[in-house]
Amino acid sequence: MNPHELKKLLTAIRDGDLAIEAGIERLRTLPFEDIGVAQIDHHRELRQGSPEIILGESKSTDQLLTIVEKMVEQGSNILVTRLDREKAQTLLALHPAGDYEADGRTFTLVQRPVEIVGRGKILIVCAGTSDIPVTREATITARLLGNEVEEIVDVGVAGIHRLLARTESLREAAVVIVVAGMEGALPSVVGGLVSVPVIAVPTSIGYGAAFGGVAALLGMLNSCASGVTVVNIDNGFGAAFAASRINRLGVKTG
Repeated sequence: MNPHELKKLLTAIRDGDLAIEAGIERLRTLPFEDIGVAQIDHHRELRQGSPEIILGESKSTDQLLTIVEKMVEQGSNILVTRLDREKAQTLLALHPAGDYEADGRTFTLVQRPVEIVGRGKILIVCAGTSDIPVTREATITARLLGNEVEEIVDVGVAGIHRLLARTESLREAAVVIVVAGMEGALPSVVGGLVSVPVIAVPTSIGYGAAFGGVAALLGMLNSCASGVTVVNIDNGFGAAFAASRINRLGVKTG
């Protein structure tokens, strides 16, 4: 339940259009619902402006189906991250209106139209094609959270002219997410070109000495560009959530 829906519910009770008992029933699962395998935080959208998001990794198919079904009953928009294709096919069989994005490993089910609530555009800059899975996770998350999103793919520092050709998009962005593996140099370059927050996402792409993304992570943490902050390795979701909060600053909701 989001602030708009809560206002409608309370107004209906006040005006006599909805019985108090019916209103209590609607609110019964707030702030959370214990379903055995999980305690679903139905209050989260009231607090944070977005419903609980489900991490699909390591959950069984049965656990996922139970959690998703309870959230569907509440009318929430659904986002499941880190979801393999087999589990996704089971979800799609039960919820054919949903969508599985194979690159980003995300399942989405939009039950309410997504309202654009961000002040400006979130730009997601991807160093190489191998970084696309993390990029897509960030893109899908940011869009479902109510942001206008643009992707720029394969503009790593090995051919810096490709990035410089997109200067107009960089200047138009309210927040920039930069996804890169290998040595993780791209966020420093972008940080030196823009005046807005830059969120760097190291990926686990790279040969042996990249240490599964640790080299990129350390390079980004030691960025010489001011205004660059860093999330965990392969954490496109976390970067998108943080960017969405930044993009909502000063925006009234509800």
